[in-house]
Amino acid sequence: MSTLEINTFTLGDYQTNCYVVSDSTTRECWLVDTGQGPGDMIAHVQDAGLTPVAVVLTHAHVDHIAGLAEVLEAFPGLEVMIHEDEWGFPEDAAKNLSVFLATPVEAPPATRKLVHGETLTLGGLTFEVRHTPGHSPGGISLVEHAAGVALVGDALFAGSIGRYDFPTSDGRALIAGIHRELMTLPDEVRVLSGHGPETTIGRERVGNPYLRESGT
Repeated sequence: MSTLEINTFTLGDYQTNCYVVSDSTTRECWLVDTGQGPGDMIAHVQDAGLTPVAVVLTHAHVDHIAGLAEVLEAFPGLEVMIHEDEWGFPEDAAKNLSVFLATPVEAPPATRKLVHGETLTLGGLTFEVRHTPGHSPGGISLVEHAAGVALVGDALFAGSIGRYDFPTSDGRALIAGIHRELMTLPDEVRVLSGHGPETTIGRERVGNPYLRESGT
């Protein structure tokens, strides 16, 4: 039986799904994305007696990083991981897209670069980093194969896909990455997205209009 536990927190004006991912045996956890107003997320970690070891960012758009400073104030010294193609994005208001807002966000910098294909361990859990760009250049998905779970950021949603009309977006890369890195997973894999409800790979393979139109 898997020791993976995931608690979802839907935060801020953009209703961003942020996740506390933990190993029920070791009680170590990650905070996957840190949206606006992460107080409930922080309180859960504290109240559940979890030991946070890192923040993992699926990408650096403002709605996924706006609470990073608050999280690091609560848990000083945490490693902050982001894909190498978005190195420098959290602290750059133009790159994290907050320059368009009334109050731009300059978040603390990441401390570790992630690359496609590497594996990350959390207690007894193993996650594969899959580069799924297009919504943003360094978008990643975290796949825990044994538990059949994929945290996909804003690449894939229930019945939809991520926006690709931002300055650093690429629609062709997004569709290609979803097919290459996500649609090759088993149908039963749970998909936890950056916005909206949970879905599965099989459900999206059959019913997602954006994927059907592109030849799935």
